[in-house]
Amino acid sequence: MNLSNITDRPTVAGQETAPAVTAVVITIDDVAALLGCSTRHVRRLADSGRIPRPVKFGALLRWIKADIEQWISAGCPNCRKGGVK
Repeated sequence: MNLSNITDRPTVAGQETAPAVTAVVITIDDVAALLGCSTRHVRRLADSGRIPRPVKFGALLRWIKADIEQWISAGCPNCRKGGVK
């Protein structure tokens, strides 16, 4: 196997592509710590659509850290679409 052609950037059809962006995901405990509330309250917020949607890995819920930080810096606006019921 010739390793001289291997680069640290992925290629598609002979063209280099941008490096992959890795998102940092955090647990419900981490979200609760950032918000200063209980994990149960975080679940209630998620169920009602008031925080950014979690990413599901099977039965596990994880949040993208950048999304939560951006949501907090925006003043924790309601994420529910269609207005408040």
